Amino acid sequence: MSRRILFIINPIAGTRSKKHLPVLIEQACRKVELPFEIVDSTKDGNYDRIRSMILQHGFTDVAIAGGDGTLSAVLGALRDLPVQFGIIPVGSGNGLARAARIPMNPTKAVSLIVIGRALPVDGFTVNGRFACMLSGLGFDAAVAAGFAEMGQRGLVNYVRQVIRHFRKAPRYSFQLEWGDQKLETGAWFISVANSNQFGNGFTIAPKASLNDGLLDVVVVKEQSKTSVILRVIKQVLGGYRLQTESDINEKKRILYIQSDQITIQNLENAPLHIDGDPVETASRIRMEIIPNAFNLIRPLGRMNKRTVFG
Repeated sequence: MSRRILFIINPIAGTRSKKHLPVLIEQACRKVELPFEIVDSTKDGNYDRIRSMILQHGFTDVAIAGGDGTLSAVLGALRDLPVQFGIIPVGSGNGLARAARIPMNPTKAVSLIVIGRALPVDGFTVNGRFACMLSGLGFDAAVAAGFAEMGQRGLVNYVRQVIRHFRKAPRYSFQLEWGDQKLETGAWFISVANSNQFGNGFTIAPKASLNDGLLDVVVVKEQSKTSVILRVIKQVLGGYRLQTESDINEKKRILYIQSDQITIQNLENAPLHIDGDPVETASRIRMEIIPNAFNLIRPLGRMNKRTVFG
């Protein structure tokens, strides 16, 4: 089948101008005589019109120029179609692109899309809503909400929100259930990830894989804020190993486990985010992996095998 690519550009993603992208895309596609069209992403998250466009015109590929929030919306709306997806990472964090080793340089990212070699990637649901890489409860969700309200993107503004919210951050009460395990704990935040990227090169789940059929769950339990800083830094640097059933005890300040599903009773209505975008929270949150949720154009290489507890 001959390929035909639909490029979806979010003009307000990240901090860099997107004015050069149409020219870059046109040059790359015309060079190899690859049919293409370019449209803007939708402000309201409704992709019905673009969905109809894909089916009517026979697009085989959808390439998304944006950040993780744009990716999450587009993939959630279109992943059931017989297309493969590409990423031009022009967002603030670009966590999924980094995890998939997609070049941060737009010219190189477009060249990779033109090559068109895709591999399957997992996704997951949060109370039925699609997530492509990361969801969280508590402190990081409060930061995401503050960041969204700023109207200005970029790492510097994100760090400002982290500092601002950390000073007044509360701890929250949760009950977690996964497999045969149950745990009740106070925590500053819970991150559930399908990707080893938190964005901007930082990782909260060092052992996470994009296609191992598992969610990585990191719970930063109740402790002093000084201890939170030190332990999160250690976690980001890969210092905490995955825990088995026999490893789990209430004294450990960082819980790091894997499961294909988890249910969280959110006892104090901690805020919630999905792929970096704040969403309405709930008292009960169910997260489940979706194996091979979509095909992503990415550099070919050995796919990570299922991570083993240890």
